[in-house]
Amino acid sequence: MSSANLTRAETAARARALDVHSYRVELDLRGAVDARRTGFPTVTTLEFTASTDKAWLDFIGDSVESVTINGELVPVVYDGARITIGGLKEINVVTVVATGRYSRSGEGLHRFVDPVDGETYLYTQYEPADARRVFACFEQPDLKAPFTFVVTAPRRWQVLSNEAAERTVQRDDTQTVTFAPTQPISTYITAIVAGPYHRVDASWSRDELTVPLGVLCRASLAEHLDADEIVEVTRQGMDFYAEHFDYPYPFGKYDQVFVPEYNLGAMENPGCVTFTEAYVFRGAATAAQHQGRANTILHEMAHMWFGDLVTMKWWDDLWLKESFADFMGAFTSAEATKFTDAWVAFANRRKAWAYLQDQLPTTHPIVADIVDLEAAKLNFDGITYAKGASVLKQLVAYVGRDAFFEGARRYFRKHAFGNTALDDLLVELSSTSGRDLTSWAQAWLQTTGVSTLHLEESGTGYEIVQGDPRPHRLAVGCYDSDDSGDLVRTHRVEVDLADERTPVDLPEAALVLLNDDDLTYAKVRLDTRSLDTVESSLDRVREPLARGLLWSALWNATRDGELAVDRYLSMAAGFAPYEADIALLTAVLANAAQAVEHYVPDSARTDARRRWLDAAWDGMHGVAPGSDAQLAFARALGVAASVDDRHAADLRAILCGNLAPPEGLRLDPDLRWSWWAALTTTGDADEADLDEELRNDDTASGRTAHLRALASRPRAEVKAHAWATILADHTLTNDHLDATIAGFRAGERRDLISAYDTDYFAVLCETWTSRSIEIARRIVVGLFPAADSLEPVDTWLEAHTDAPAALRRLVIEQRDHLARDLRVQRINTP
Repeated sequence: MSSANLTRAETAARARALDVHSYRVELDLRGAVDARRTGFPTVTTLEFTASTDKAWLDFIGDSVESVTINGELVPVVYDGARITIGGLKEINVVTVVATGRYSRSGEGLHRFVDPVDGETYLYTQYEPADARRVFACFEQPDLKAPFTFVVTAPRRWQVLSNEAAERTVQRDDTQTVTFAPTQPISTYITAIVAGPYHRVDASWSRDELTVPLGVLCRASLAEHLDADEIVEVTRQGMDFYAEHFDYPYPFGKYDQVFVPEYNLGAMENPGCVTFTEAYVFRGAATAAQHQGRANTILHEMAHMWFGDLVTMKWWDDLWLKESFADFMGAFTSAEATKFTDAWVAFANRRKAWAYLQDQLPTTHPIVADIVDLEAAKLNFDGITYAKGASVLKQLVAYVGRDAFFEGARRYFRKHAFGNTALDDLLVELSSTSGRDLTSWAQAWLQTTGVSTLHLEESGTGYEIVQGDPRPHRLAVGCYDSDDSGDLVRTHRVEVDLADERTPVDLPEAALVLLNDDDLTYAKVRLDTRSLDTVESSLDRVREPLARGLLWSALWNATRDGELAVDRYLSMAAGFAPYEADIALLTAVLANAAQAVEHYVPDSARTDARRRWLDAAWDGMHGVAPGSDAQLAFARALGVAASVDDRHAADLRAILCGNLAPPEGLRLDPDLRWSWWAALTTTGDADEADLDEELRNDDTASGRTAHLRALASRPRAEVKAHAWATILADHTLTNDHLDATIAGFRAGERRDLISAYDTDYFAVLCETWTSRSIEIARRIVVGLFPAADSLEPVDTWLEAHTDAPAALRRLVIEQRDHLARDLRVQRINTP
């Protein structure tokens, strides 16, 4: 095992031996503007007590120039990931002078040059363990300490960290900014942002507390930054958390920075939250996109308490922050902002992620067994986020809202600036609710799998039948047509389930919806009568959450091979134009495209593609001009047109200005690139077209889209070049790597790329060991062959039982996706 892959056992031993009092980190970023400079000077001074005479510091960089221990310069013992330090006393001061390396992968200190104006932008991203790529540290969440950052940078730059600047010294064209010491925090949530960012200032106040707010993005995106809405949501979240958490915001200021080439949606660095630039909408954006951004803003804000103020001891309890933040994001959106239907998107989209992850052979409990950092990196998944949040929603219903929030308040006060594990939270919630949560935790936090519920008639009425039984509190809704023909709920009953079969007293109804109101975490199957009702009248269900649960039931049944894929696609094509909730519509359009390519048998796929392309084309022209639905259909058309070229001439004519687009449709740059990529994939556009489009949109997003489209061209030499670039060009940024992979895979052209299947399995181990885990993960997942046989992957797994566990997990998951595709295709073959 590489020394970079820290284990739970060794970090626990280090935590027992050390107590860190402070860090002082000095970074010299003046050379960042010179592309020839790959590294930056970094100096770390740590003060700590030790009960051992030997330990190690974590650092991954170009070099370590010197190590000083208690005033004595000592020989450098460095293996590329760990700096060994010996001769420790009870109280120690250690200084490490080193050279870090600017990142292109979004890990550590990422450097980006804006093609619009040539400006350089920097930001850090550390979770779970990449602070060591910027400064020497004890890289584990339970060794918290105050941090003082000192950053030297070009004078005209914005320079930010977790706390406000305490002192700035300007000299010639440079500035040295010394930031106020942080509260005791973990290494992975420290942050530095530097560059000529555009900034909008605001503030939030409550009682005696005033928190300065900042919203920042690249200067070239300033015209697209809708800071007013971001600030409004931020203030609403601050109000909500102040009222419900009853613990003052603990980190002074609150900057939110939208950064380029970001690997995540966002990261909860206290006082300096970073977000993907995708949330700066440079073109048309649907209400669902605005809702998604608000959810993310509130998710990250919840982390200021769940994760930053109180932090898990090790990554086993990652759920203590991510599940809570995911739950609070939807909860607060629904209760404190204009996005009152946030639970609809959660039920249909976030839980779909959880259901998918929980059915993989690599599923794990919400409270997971995380033995090392590689395992931790892969557990930022649908279980930890969405299943955990779903379970918390049920917990709130189980213990009561008041008891839940009072338990949280006690938890914050008792463990402020400390580290916790599962039992620390359960103690508080049990105390406030009067319920022993041991059995609940065992059933929901320490098991795997998702129950499947369906309704059966019995001799005396109805029974709810549960596969993979566990305790549930759920609602059952009965729906019938009213005088207008709408399907409305006429009866509702709440039921406690524990066993495989549970009797339930229900009236006759056209539609029976199990788990109405989405109170629990379970897949639902519709009975025959209810399915017939949905097939004829789904659009007459007026309640968005109920429709979302029905769409979810249909999709899960299709994925499991229990609903014919043609039947699902017919309902998607028929009802999508009438779906009023844009989050649901977006999900349905994406799921339908997935079904066509993965669940329709080969023999029927050409016809299915034709029908779905027509549905997308008709939808774009048939829904209200200028509506979110029109934009959603136009985006779906870009996907469908990449595998069927019957509308290629029309799309090209619209893009070239020879045919008017549908009334109300705004051809923003992202939509234009989507359509050009589709045309290129089918051979109806080429490099000259793409170059012309790039001249009109020579931005970071434009260059990435151009790169993807170039790799989409359906020629053998193009695919060969893309394959070689993916594997050999280590200068590709994270976004450009993704674009090249997407282009290589575009159009589902197995005739062009199947020849690389053998090479894929041949390079897996080398790729894993030679690339960072983030980049390696993208390659392993992105290039996995969509073959018609499991034999090649099974052969590799059998021959590589000793491969790193995290690599095997990724391959096993991709194998399972392929096995599901092949199984469902067989079921749907006449």
